Amino acid sequence: MENSIWKRIPLNSNYAAAYGAKDSDVDVVAAYPITPQTPAVEKIADFISNGELNAEMIHVESEHSAMSACIGAAAVGARTFTATSAQGLELMHELLHIASGLRLPIVMAVASRALSAPLSIWGDYSDVINIRDTSWIILIASTAQEVYDSIIQAYKIAEDPDVLLPVVVAYDGFMMSHTYELVYVAKNPEIFRDYIPKKVNWTILNVEKPITMGAVANPDWYYEFKYQQVLAMKRSYSVIKNSAKEFEKRYGRSYDTVEVYNNGGKIAVLTYGGLFGTVVEAIDYMNKQGTQITGIKLRLFRPFPLQEIRKVIEDLKMLIVIDRAISFGAPIEGTVAMEISALLHRESIDIPIYSYIASIGQRTTTEEDIIGIVKDAVKLFESGKRISESIYWGVRE
Repeated sequence: MENSIWKRIPLNSNYAAAYGAKDSDVDVVAAYPITPQTPAVEKIADFISNGELNAEMIHVESEHSAMSACIGAAAVGARTFTATSAQGLELMHELLHIASGLRLPIVMAVASRALSAPLSIWGDYSDVINIRDTSWIILIASTAQEVYDSIIQAYKIAEDPDVLLPVVVAYDGFMMSHTYELVYVAKNPEIFRDYIPKKVNWTILNVEKPITMGAVANPDWYYEFKYQQVLAMKRSYSVIKNSAKEFEKRYGRSYDTVEVYNNGGKIAVLTYGGLFGTVVEAIDYMNKQGTQITGIKLRLFRPFPLQEIRKVIEDLKMLIVIDRAISFGAPIEGTVAMEISALLHRESIDIPIYSYIASIGQRTTTEEDIIGIVKDAVKLFESGKRISESIYWGVRE
């Protein structure tokens, strides 16, 4: 992989996100510091100060203001980036709907973190799951390399005229945001200029052609605006896949909406984010012991890749889903498990699904835990039990 266009350097996922923004040639960055995201925008500030990136860094007093500044910048045609985490993402929440409703192609990195209360600075996906209905496209990375590549792909997706929706690239707070890996980055970011050329495909504020943005929509028209977002989200699916295919063709690294490890097992474990690496290690061990297990990584959360998941699970005899956030009061409190359960029902697919919740507040989840979850699910399956609720692995009752 290391050749004339790449250099391989140690980066954590925060820095990988910063390099991704720099190499995407962003124009405006607005952010407010919050653990564990802060180093991402600090690194971008370094790039700007040392002349590696020609961009405007806007220092704001809160995450609410950060997203407000991003909306303003994108509304005049700037390629815009921000990053946040946890309560910061929640403080942005009302602005997330405004950004997507105005069809502004903002890209945001989220170092995923547990939500207060009680106060926790540690990583889970409570914050990311909370924004699933904001009409933002959501990619979840499992390595620092994937963070870097996904930030660049995010601009390809967001700025596509058939999409024009903002994009989140999420990764594990601390476990990825502060852990270093070797990452291939461009020696010269110019290699991405043909992949993500700067072309304003969205409606912008222009004094030469005055328009109104964010006007009041009465009941006769509001519904239609929301439906346009529905259609854009649906169209985004093919754009996301095609963006990944073009990225692979140009740069040699491949990604998909759903990725499979050790295909062919009749039992599969599905999860997302950095925990997938632990699942892979556990699968390698179980396979050596004679138990063939398949790993499934969910890379795309919104739009939810229903058909891709259907393809990879339709021949299974059972599916284990490990969620890292709790949807309180839901029929199945593991959000991804609930959505896959709905898919199975809709498609009349008779595969038992076992929903486990783990790693909440970054509770340590080891290879032994994954093996334990698989053994527990297999035991339930062999006893004929079909669980209709989530199992909270490792919790003290």
